Amino acid sequence: MYQIDFNKPVHVYFCGIGGISMSGLAAVLLKEGFTVTGSDAKQSPLTDLLTEQGARISCPQKAENIPADADVMVYTAAIHHDNPEYTRAVELGIPMLTRAQLLGQVMANYNNSVAVAGTHGKTTTTSMLSCILLEAGKDPTISVGGILKEIGGNIRVGNSENFIAEACEYTNSFLSLKPRYGLILNIAADHLDFFKDLDDIRNSFHRFAKNVRSDGTLIINGNIPRLNEITDGIDASVITYGAPESDYWPAEISYDEFGIGTFSVMRRGRDLGRFKLRVPGEHNISNAVCAIAAADLMGASMDECRRGLLEFRGADRRFQIKGKLKCGATVIDDYAHHPTEIRATLKAARNYPHNRIWCVFQPHTYTRTKALMSGFADALSLADEVVLAPIYAARETDNLGISSDTLRQNIANLGTDAYYLPSFAQIEDFLRKRVTEGDLLITMGAGDVVTVGEELLASEAD
Repeated sequence: MYQIDFNKPVHVYFCGIGGISMSGLAAVLLKEGFTVTGSDAKQSPLTDLLTEQGARISCPQKAENIPADADVMVYTAAIHHDNPEYTRAVELGIPMLTRAQLLGQVMANYNNSVAVAGTHGKTTTTSMLSCILLEAGKDPTISVGGILKEIGGNIRVGNSENFIAEACEYTNSFLSLKPRYGLILNIAADHLDFFKDLDDIRNSFHRFAKNVRSDGTLIINGNIPRLNEITDGIDASVITYGAPESDYWPAEISYDEFGIGTFSVMRRGRDLGRFKLRVPGEHNISNAVCAIAAADLMGASMDECRRGLLEFRGADRRFQIKGKLKCGATVIDDYAHHPTEIRATLKAARNYPHNRIWCVFQPHTYTRTKALMSGFADALSLADEVVLAPIYAARETDNLGISSDTLRQNIANLGTDAYYLPSFAQIEDFLRKRVTEGDLLITMGAGDVVTVGEELLASEAD
């Protein structure tokens, strides 16, 4: 495998440079003096920023974009072998790395590397830990899977040994990482177009745990069932959090009128004091305790943890308040696309002032929707009214004999009002006639459903 050496900068071509993780890695290499070129399907704010930093980027992707003098090409899981740029790189004999392989090699250049893994909560926990380390003056390099307002984007290149990145389990990409600190937030059935079942997923998380450096620490949620199956046989130290018998756990939890938590943190029976968040929900208290445990290991004080968490106001598309309609309804957007995430978001919404909760949900991939159908219906039934958009196919072409109307029927069978409309325009018209003062309108999903709320707000601004 081709090896990146920070001491010997070379020419790296990024196929799909506009992706949230790819753009972050490109920015790190630019800072380290590498020549960075690349391509994407279309221009975006992320590609514009990289261009300002010195990258040369072509849109759209085509074979002639590949420079003959490139030393290595990096590509994402979305790039297939029939991609014209991939084919051209093979013809030219250019070595290739996956995005995950490059992330692993970049991570190896930082002594205090942190990889944040888990089915849910990676972006939020990475962001919380980033805010704490910034407050503590640790000058971290950060690669986060969303836009973090506190760093003005998805990437921050620091000048220290501290590097924080998300570690995604899809296609086992996180197995390319060997961090000093590995964080596992939770393990649930997801990405069943790649994994066989939950046991297969748990096995991959066990392998991730074994990749944590022997001089490092695995920080893992103590509420994960059969925890020993994940932690047995690993060389790193193990710290647990979350459950009362864990090394770190939350106590004396209270919520304000917006569902935002204040809590104490106990460390092996010792009270570390009170902490307050600016993001709602029980799930975010769990994320915060994990971030505190990691920051504690990395030398941050509890006061720095306290101040850092208060600086974090939420990442984009995580219970993000988008605005208020003229009728008095509040528009919120959330990235939730798995039943566990949906349940957590809607539980948080229940604690937020509201009349009715409208959830506009866009299912993400046919495979996930079919495999978790009953879970989706059960979680979405926490809303008062559910409006379903067509399934966002992403990489899939087979609809597996289902549609959003299948999910609508399952939700209706649970006694919750549910509607399926085949276009965003129809959904917007439907909502204009029904959403009223005091309602919460939550657009939800990993696709482009966010535009529904944005279009409703924009149409009133004209």
